[in-house]
Amino acid sequence: MSERYEVPPERLGRWLERWADEHGPVERTEIRVGRVTFVGADGSLDCDPPFPPLAATGTREGFDPAPLLDHAGRDRVVGVLLVRLGGHAAGVFSGRRLVASKVGRRPVHGRHRAGGSSQQRFARRREGQARVALAAAADVAARVLLEHRRDLDAVVLGGDRRALAEVLEDARLRPLRALVAERVLDVPDPRLAVLQATPDRFRATVLRPRA
Repeated sequence: MSERYEVPPERLGRWLERWADEHGPVERTEIRVGRVTFVGADGSLDCDPPFPPLAATGTREGFDPAPLLDHAGRDRVVGVLLVRLGGHAAGVFSGRRLVASKVGRRPVHGRHRAGGSSQQRFARRREGQARVALAAAADVAARVLLEHRRDLDAVVLGGDRRALAEVLEDARLRPLRALVAERVLDVPDPRLAVLQATPDRFRATVLRPRA
């Protein structure tokens, strides 16, 4: 598996300088939509910044991290929706500051391993619990995110992809769908502390060194 690093904007400049010192001289900087690539003497570095599009300006001679640093370091208003069966959290961040949030839980029992009618009853009960949990997540998303929809630059998702897809099918959330970022965060059971930590992830630039 190739190396992959998530680097927040506060550390990105120093990280890139160290890479350039170790793999330089950097021959050129390639700036394409959504990706910057630095080509060094003994390897290259692909950089995927958050919140595309990053304007494509072509190839420049030498090491020029300024467009990437400017894009990655810009403060944005970002909505976050985290969903796993049984837990959900929604928040709005201005830069790193959490300005609105709500976290909730609904019980969803694990899978039943016994067979027969008992298993069928358990499965129906679990499906009902899951519907209630996802409806509660949609309610929270609508309550927290829609109030700020005119200010949002992006909506970041995290958790279980299938559960997230079901929540976003709620008609109330239609105005948010165009703002959803492609990158989905892998997060544990959504709690307030997990939500508060997401800026380190959604503001990060993904770096992939190549030999």
